[in-house]
Amino acid sequence: MIIGIPKEIKNNEFRVGILPVGVEMLTHKGHRVIIEKGAGKGSGISDEDFGKAGAGIVAKAEEIYSQAEMIVKIKEPLPEEYPMLRQGQVVITYFHFAASRELTEAMLQKKIVALAYETLQTEDGELPCLTPMSEVAGRMAVHEGAKYLEEPMKGRGILLGGVPGVAPAEVVIIGAGVVGANAARMAAGLGANVTVLDINMNRLRYLEEIMPPNVHTLVSNAHTIRDSVLTADLVISSVLKRGSKSPCLVDRKTVSQMKSGAVIVDVAIDQGGSFETSRPTTHENPTYEVDGVVHYCVTNMPGAVARTSTYALTNATLPYILLLSEMGWRKGVKEVHALNTALNMVEGKLTIREVAETFNLPYHQYTSEG
Repeated sequence: MIIGIPKEIKNNEFRVGILPVGVEMLTHKGHRVIIEKGAGKGSGISDEDFGKAGAGIVAKAEEIYSQAEMIVKIKEPLPEEYPMLRQGQVVITYFHFAASRELTEAMLQKKIVALAYETLQTEDGELPCLTPMSEVAGRMAVHEGAKYLEEPMKGRGILLGGVPGVAPAEVVIIGAGVVGANAARMAAGLGANVTVLDINMNRLRYLEEIMPPNVHTLVSNAHTIRDSVLTADLVISSVLKRGSKSPCLVDRKTVSQMKSGAVIVDVAIDQGGSFETSRPTTHENPTYEVDGVVHYCVTNMPGAVARTSTYALTNATLPYILLLSEMGWRKGVKEVHALNTALNMVEGKLTIREVAETFNLPYHQYTSEG
């Protein structure tokens, strides 16, 4: 199989879809790997490193897309990349289809075979390709929130941990999953007063046991969310529904009643966001204000720490890339549960129910007969 790794073109996206060790493993199995020139630079991986591992380095993305049977990316294809895709081409990346009807319809029209890292799920319910980036995003959310609480950043001018004689910031985290737990640990370590909300009581009991005493838990409902958000200096949303658009948990009216200079970090923005006032931003222009509340809604947060993120991500994704290259996608999705759950589209047919329901599009249950 010919596997192609193009350079990412999303704003300030410095990750790359494979490491030299992955190239070496694929080429030893007889596959050909081609990588766009400079694709690994932002992650500290040179073309020479990839070349030594057996990759072919090509000058332009067009060469990657025209030759490769399988494209390995990090982020969803952007409009500039749409024309290069071709029918039947396997593309594995983070798609987050439920956040964009435009992307969904464009990929259906291109009739690619789309496998999404964010929906790849093991039989025990784990999301192994989403977890490492959720760990990064959860930790980054606290860093970014602390920065934008500073007065020059239009924040409240509050130090997250306070100082002796001055109270620490109130940090509210909606969702106690991987993002939420990592955010809670980081915020607590900096000395903030942290409240974590979730609908899963077992998860809250677990966090209560492992977190330091400045982390508190609350059952999540419309009342507790509203009351907590209104007292918060920093709110981090980390709610996830696999494959679906994020539920809107905080409306515009509530945002307008928040403290002036409070900060929202909406990590759920990849799937549409949890605040009515959320809209996607970039690392270049990461924030905007609504009713005096600072919103940070960057859709590729881990891309800013690519040297950490690329290694964390490819540790998780490489086994599935190897399976796809060895088995082919048809046999792979038939025999490997995780690959089956990653399958979102097959040549113009939407094979993930959650996205179909989000946009009221036809859903097709994929079978080995197509």
